[in-house]
Amino acid sequence: MFKPGDTIVSTARNPEMNEGRHWRAKLGFILMSTDLAAEGDFFDMVPNDVAVHITRLKTDDYTTNETLSRHIDFMADAASRIQPDTKPDVISYSCTSGSIVIGEEKIKAEIKKGAPYTIPMTLVTGVIDALKELKINKIVVGTPYLDEINTKEAEFLFNKGFSVLNIQGLNLTTGIEFGKVTPEYWIQFAEEINHDEAEAIFLSCGGIRSTEVIDEIEKRVGKPVITSNQAQFWSCLRRAGVKDNLKGFGRLFDHQLTTS
Repeated sequence: MFKPGDTIVSTARNPEMNEGRHWRAKLGFILMSTDLAAEGDFFDMVPNDVAVHITRLKTDDYTTNETLSRHIDFMADAASRIQPDTKPDVISYSCTSGSIVIGEEKIKAEIKKGAPYTIPMTLVTGVIDALKELKINKIVVGTPYLDEINTKEAEFLFNKGFSVLNIQGLNLTTGIEFGKVTPEYWIQFAEEINHDEAEAIFLSCGGIRSTEVIDEIEKRVGKPVITSNQAQFWSCLRRAGVKDNLKGFGRLFDHQLTTS
């Protein structure tokens, strides 16, 4: 029994150790400080024994091409803060519009600068991976963005080889607004923008609550639905070697990553 003045001397032991709780893969994500959706989506989708590590970029709560372009200034620092001792297998910048405005390669270079041990990713890279994996060419796109961002996104997708049959935005200005649009509205919006010739519907933005209703939209429209967080998470898992077929998040998870 311990008494004041006693000195504790523990018995020498050899504790049993393994690779830790998250032995299959560790994924890191750089989120906007205004994002109300992605963190929940990731933890809804994460398989057993896979880690999700998150840091946040200070973000102006007014989303324009100009404000998005500033994210690059803090990218390397943000990447360096995501559990450097455990060295995540993949680190992804979790912003669709920012990935487009800044550019995939520029972002990947900054992530690699802050975390040289990781596979650098951007959200829109995952979207392109997903569309190519499903052999999609003709798409319709729904976003919460201002039309200046929608125009930039349409040009980006066109330059990647996709036919954008329609792109419609809600012309909301803040990330907080993005995250407050209900999942039920995203179902309605997806049906409104659907086109008979479209091979898939893409609901663009990591800060919207569309991932939780992918299955319902696919059931209604009879075609694949890609959302930003679903596509990014799927691509990050595949790049980290995790091949689980997750249920409840669309047809995409029936596929492996073979086109990147």
